[in-house]
Amino acid sequence: MNGHEKSDSAVVAMKPANKAEQSAAEPVERRAGTEGKASQHNTRRAQDRESVSQALARIRQTARQRKKERFTALFHHLSMAMLRTAFFALKRDAAPGIDGLTWRAYEADLDRRIEDLHGRLHRGAYRALASRRRLIPKPDGRQRPLAIAALEDKIVQRATAAVLNAIYEEDFLGFSYGFRPQRSQHDALDALVVGLTRTKVNYILDADIRSFFDEVSQEWLIRFLEHRIGDKRIIRLIRKWLKAGVLENGSVTISERGTGQGSVISPLLANIYLHYVFDLWAERWRRREATGDMIILRYADDILVGFERRSDAHRFLEVMRERLAAFSLSLHPDKTRLIEFGRFAAVTRAQRGLGKPETFDFLGFTFICGASRQGGFLVKRKTRRDRMSAKLQEIKDELRRRRHWPIPEQGQWLRQVVTGFFAYHAVPTNRAALRAFRHHVTDLWRRSLQRRSQRDRCTWKRMGKLVDAWLPQPRILHPWPQQRFAVKHPRWEPYAGVPHVRICAGGAR
Repeated sequence: MNGHEKSDSAVVAMKPANKAEQSAAEPVERRAGTEGKASQHNTRRAQDRESVSQALARIRQTARQRKKERFTALFHHLSMAMLRTAFFALKRDAAPGIDGLTWRAYEADLDRRIEDLHGRLHRGAYRALASRRRLIPKPDGRQRPLAIAALEDKIVQRATAAVLNAIYEEDFLGFSYGFRPQRSQHDALDALVVGLTRTKVNYILDADIRSFFDEVSQEWLIRFLEHRIGDKRIIRLIRKWLKAGVLENGSVTISERGTGQGSVISPLLANIYLHYVFDLWAERWRRREATGDMIILRYADDILVGFERRSDAHRFLEVMRERLAAFSLSLHPDKTRLIEFGRFAAVTRAQRGLGKPETFDFLGFTFICGASRQGGFLVKRKTRRDRMSAKLQEIKDELRRRRHWPIPEQGQWLRQVVTGFFAYHAVPTNRAALRAFRHHVTDLWRRSLQRRSQRDRCTWKRMGKLVDAWLPQPRILHPWPQQRFAVKHPRWEPYAGVPHVRICAGGAR
């Protein structure tokens, strides 16, 4: 969750105006041309942010101090200030739900609408609407079903997620990354590289849960929530969203399984479910059962576990299957595999007459066993081939639609696309993939310009001048993982603590 998708981390506390300051400001003559309504809105937003920030801070402190207590009074935190703050945290250009209401239309009469929504919430008159089904293409050619909630459902879900996040961020373990505030994909990538290079990992279990968001048991989810949430009104609210159903082809489907992928609160509910089903169990297994080094990293439903010894890996995988099955989940047979990977993988495989060490994919990168210039072990990351191909296909299709645009406008658009691609993929050891991507974009642009006229003047020499003027040069933008990880986790000690538990990717708790 980035940008406007951030929850409580984006809330900034501001100093409130006291009564003396207010009374002193009243007789001041308003500057000519100043819009009073805009000033009132800005003041109100600042006050809302302050009150919301203070409320969430109190919840965090209580959750930190009382790890095993249940929260029985949370519903009152869904105040008008919280709802208004949640509204401004939503994406402005998000697709509307079945109500057809957009963010801009709701803002036009925001105060009245928020007051009405708040009243319906607290007198029990609020009703969740069914989500609208939308299919989006995946890089592998399949389609991912998304559930687009109505705007008011998004607002209430955002506010509820902010309250629950304040509690569960004190409970979640360090190796859990997906959909958490202050934890990006690159934080997970850094932790993985540090774990692979600083421990005796020789085997990697790359596990993927089959159709996770569709197979979540709603009853188990509610039972997990009730471990910390004792406010029945919050539980009732979550049940409403789970039972609202999905509108597809004119009919509403209600299921006992799943949480709508794409809804605002769904990522948090998924993390809570896997916290109890996998995280706590895996951490306990690592402490009690592992006979060698072991690292764990989970990003949403993508799980990576590193082992020093093959016997630990096989035992863990067998017990993991049983653990997930007990909670209505299963591993994807085609996406779950155990591979030999680590600093000794190349040597041991060569001794057995095998080829190079196997690779695995994670968060858009292919991880490769490599060597540094000094001959030491180096984890190399390269942009996934299918991800690059899918991105180039998108650019090709968009260039076809923009074929007759002026070249400066095309160049400006391509600059934004390439810059965005580099912003994520420009990591150490990936420079060759960046160069290849820029070259392919140049070729696609050249072919598009050639089709504008039968007189072909788009030579490579001319294209060289165009791309130098518009496209950024490939360069590494991210630091080495060890450097950034050490800054974000200054108290991390790789060789301290319990034997065989030397690192907890993401910072041990």
